Amino acid sequence: MPLTLGNIFYVTLLFTNAIAILNEERFLARIGWTAQHAAYGNQAVYGDPYAQEGPGIKARLINLIGAVRTLMRIPLIILNTFIILYELLLG
Repeated sequence: MPLTLGNIFYVTLLFTNAIAILNEERFLARIGWTAQHAAYGNQAVYGDPYAQEGPGIKARLINLIGAVRTLMRIPLIILNTFIILYELLLG
């Protein structure tokens, strides 16, 4: 299977679907990746020269998962429908 734009699109769509179906209560809460953990996860100590500014990588990933689940719900339904119809008709 050569690396084509269609294959890259399929892989991107599959990863986006995988992120969109993650359940926060069942899966993400078990590993500590909920919105509450993102809000309190990175508290910088005043005067520490090595303290990070802003949220860390974990908080950014939690926010990305929440954004994908919120913003991509309708576009994913439409894209998945088109892909299914394409594969059924021309597959």
